[in-house]
Amino acid sequence: MADLAASRPREIASLVTDHSRRWHIVGVAGSGMSALAQYLAFGAHRVSGSDRALDQGTLAEEARALTALGIQLFPQDGSGSPGAVALLTSTAVEAAIPDLVRSKEAGIPIVHRAELLAHFVRSTRSIGIAGTSGKSSTTAMVYEILARSGRRPSVISGGDLLCIMDQGYRGNAWRDAGPLVFEADESDKSLVHHEPAIGVVLNLHRDHFEPAEARELFRDYLGRCREGRVLGDDPELASLRAGALVTGLGEAAALRGTHLELRGDRSFFRVDDVDFELPIAGRHQVENALAAIGAATLAGVPLAECAAALRHYRGVARRFERVGARGGVEVLDDYAHNPMKIEVTIRAAQLRSPRVHVLFQPHGFGPTRFMRAELIARLAACLRPTDTMTFAPIFFAGGTVVKDISSADLAADLERAGHAALAPAGRQDFRGFLAENAQSGDVVLVLGGRDPTLSSFAREVVSSLPG
Repeated sequence: MADLAASRPREIASLVTDHSRRWHIVGVAGSGMSALAQYLAFGAHRVSGSDRALDQGTLAEEARALTALGIQLFPQDGSGSPGAVALLTSTAVEAAIPDLVRSKEAGIPIVHRAELLAHFVRSTRSIGIAGTSGKSSTTAMVYEILARSGRRPSVISGGDLLCIMDQGYRGNAWRDAGPLVFEADESDKSLVHHEPAIGVVLNLHRDHFEPAEARELFRDYLGRCREGRVLGDDPELASLRAGALVTGLGEAAALRGTHLELRGDRSFFRVDDVDFELPIAGRHQVENALAAIGAATLAGVPLAECAAALRHYRGVARRFERVGARGGVEVLDDYAHNPMKIEVTIRAAQLRSPRVHVLFQPHGFGPTRFMRAELIARLAACLRPTDTMTFAPIFFAGGTVVKDISSADLAADLERAGHAALAPAGRQDFRGFLAENAQSGDVVLVLGGRDPTLSSFAREVVSSLPG
């Protein structure tokens, strides 16, 4: 990865200008790869792709969204590689996958997703959103501000924007004539290859790396920004503040939110003499909105236009998304998967109800092991005696790992910390638990990342609640 985006930008630019042959994308149904696939298709490129999840008969809705744009889907057996101008891959793609093997044998250029995204970032006035929490929501906020103020933005996101889904698309990509808003992801360290016009770093929590390592990644990224920098007022980012517009609710913020009022379904605050209403709950979402406002003002949008746009903010799928209610019990679905995200999402749900039933599905044995102690500490700090906590079995996407931790271990840890917890053999058991225990006025919160079936599970939870 060290030289990916910087090593051959001219070659990538040449490949992108060739509209006569198609790009073939491995893992095309995933959030990052599908966004680039759609972005290429919106730009009149020919595109094909493969994904083992599609071969297994899952993600039918994602497949329909891709084929509706003319993206041709192949089995992941190497048959899609011949004739491609390039094969797009990612860090998650194993070297033995037939598409990759056959492309190498045929001399087809292999392009990493970070290289292609870096090309698009360099080629336009772009706004990159980084940070360990809140990237998708803030990306959506910046996009909606620019769109509602008539600036015709593009977007490449890790989450599905509801305002784009409303138009019949998947939601994580759009292409127009204005600025490109994108997520700058630190998980594979690719963000250090991006050179956006405006760069945003929201916060710094323990997630993929220890904070010290992530801080240096963010420092490198901010140093590559061409016009301006926006920084959340997280104390962990204090050493990066020089030359940045600091945003937030604290005294360190130059663009500061005041008069904060948090409700169960919306938030109110003021910047200078402009009042803002955000139709989503949570202090963390206000902090995201302030960073989005900072980026938008650097891009030339007046505060009043920011306020008018955010009043109608639609949000992102699986980001505190209300999937339904039955028998007076409301079900919310959220992608939260690291300790900080889980805590702030639970606290936002607690604003809506005196009792919250939380189901969290950890993803990956390594990440679960890495975050174990902090997760238990944060859960013990935020769960009330009335709330319930269930750990679903750890989601495992495949590969060779050491399976030396389980959700039962997490439940035992939390019980030792003073709060009862369940760890059933399967997450479907959670539906039975709710049938016996949920009462009108309760909120159910489904949490977890990476597993594309969690959103459908949340809808199943709604349908299984007593009427």
